[in-house]
Amino acid sequence: MNMKKYYSWMAGMLFLAAMAVSAQLSAQDATQEPPDVLVKRVSQEIIDLATSDKDIQAGNRKRILEVVNQKILPHADFQRATALAVGRHWRTATPEQKTRLIKEFRDLLMYTYAGAMSQIKKGYPLEFLPLRAEPDATDVEVRFQVRRRERSAEPIRVSYRMAKTPEGWKIYDVNVLGVWMSEAYRNTFSSEIARGGIDGLIQALEQKNRQLAAIGGPAVVKEGPLVPSVGS
Repeated sequence: MNMKKYYSWMAGMLFLAAMAVSAQLSAQDATQEPPDVLVKRVSQEIIDLATSDKDIQAGNRKRILEVVNQKILPHADFQRATALAVGRHWRTATPEQKTRLIKEFRDLLMYTYAGAMSQIKKGYPLEFLPLRAEPDATDVEVRFQVRRRERSAEPIRVSYRMAKTPEGWKIYDVNVLGVWMSEAYRNTFSSEIARGGIDGLIQALEQKNRQLAAIGGPAVVKEGPLVPSVGS
């Protein structure tokens, strides 16, 4: 696997695992559990699932999308994530445009994470760093690094932005190798908006999602969360 593909699936896997944290909260009533403890525990659970489920490893589209939709996406703060990705243009979007943007961005990430999920492999230990947050904090950054198999290789540093809501902690942004997902998408989205306004961005997202749905989605996604492409 070349480094570009490696970082692509790793970024997807990490954000996937981070968002899975919230999926456990309602069932376990674990809103008082520290966010870094939650991330550590549930990250391992999602990695174990991805590496043990034969359908996921085989790239079974139905099974992968089922897992992503049922265990991850319903528990992410997509409104906040979309607003960050759209940036200053979010303030000028109409309520209808915001609803459509959230829906299309959700679908785009669904295909991206699904594509990354079937590529998760064992043998990449996570080393968590101390959580820098007050006990009553409601917005925190959970940091850790991923050790690679090659002893001489630098670890991959990752940060999660998480917010505490009435439903529990939710992930809304991720930083891999010094780049925030929201910033990476914001650059692409700004270019689309400059060409065709908010409606032009919506149309570009719709077209990209139609393409991904038509060609099989998760098995063929080429972009990772940090190298987005929504234009034709």
